Amino acid sequence: MNLARRSHCVKKQVGAVLAKDTRIISIGYNGPPAGTYNCDEKWPGVGCSRDAKGSCFLALHAEQNAILYAVKNLASVEGAVLYVTLAPCLSCARVIFSAGIKKVIYVESYAAYKGIDKEEGVDFLQEFGVVVEAYQP
Repeated sequence: MNLARRSHCVKKQVGAVLAKDTRIISIGYNGPPAGTYNCDEKWPGVGCSRDAKGSCFLALHAEQNAILYAVKNLASVEGAVLYVTLAPCLSCARVIFSAGIKKVIYVESYAAYKGIDKEEGVDFLQEFGVVVEAYQP
């Protein structure tokens, strides 16, 4: 997805699109909150520091940015479909479920990217009735 290329993250570029009733209602990509630093510009080649769990200290995930942008612009995400280049992490899955998004379609495995055994975010969403599919071209 070309949208992911807009990310300034030096670790992984991820893009997300929220659609509802066949229309795009929001887009997002991973990166720092508005008004802070672009990681590749502030810390070229290495990116921002890591938190205690090894995640980016500064960045919001693409799903979070897409949901926040929609809400900020008064667009309802209830019943929307989320298209994302990387399967949601567990934290994003909780936000996706809480926002009322009904379906998630992802391209790459988050578990494979992180080197973990299972898709915790996908499992969480499926357990609570959100349809999740790996994109099949």
